Amino acid sequence: MEIFLSICIGIGLSAACGFRVFVPLFCLSIAAHFGHLNLSPAFAWMASFPAMIAFGVATVAEIAAYYIPWVDNLLDTIAVPMAAVAGIVVTASVITDIDPLWKWTLAVIAGGGVATTTQLATTKARVTSSATTGGLANPVLATIENVFSTVLSVVSVIWPIVALVLAILVLIASGLLIFLAARMLLKIFRRKPNTDDVVAANS
Repeated sequence: MEIFLSICIGIGLSAACGFRVFVPLFCLSIAAHFGHLNLSPAFAWMASFPAMIAFGVATVAEIAAYYIPWVDNLLDTIAVPMAAVAGIVVTASVITDIDPLWKWTLAVIAGGGVATTTQLATTKARVTSSATTGGLANPVLATIENVFSTVLSVVSVIWPIVALVLAILVLIASGLLIFLAARMLLKIFRRKPNTDDVVAANS
């Protein structure tokens, strides 16, 4: 049961990494520092006070950066691999008393996979927002992502099974969002008039 709960925590935190990379790491560090979570020995450093401060500063910087026009889109270009790594780290850090092969397999497939899928959905949503609203709706989207990441991180630590359910719902919603965003962007690009057609019409 303990292993199952630790996997639930890892998957929940991984889903949160898809919204913000450092929020779940900061939450994990706080929980471990105050003894609410037991970390794998290799990741015990994450519970240290310096690590907690570093994650806190990184969290504030990341959240603030997503409210700066165009910087948010720039961050999205590197956020996918960063989210994948963060998802693997948080999952591996909370899974203890299990064979290393299974631990890292779960961390890469479940942790990295969930974080990547969620991050791809938020990236698609931001691209669509930038294309349709000129970026005016991006701060609203950033606020929603901040809330989702924070709530998922806290729930993962307190109610792991609930976090697993939420993570599954996030995955389903992410898949649907990626599909809808791709269709919308395709329609936008198809509506742009072809230069040759415009010249031909004018002549």
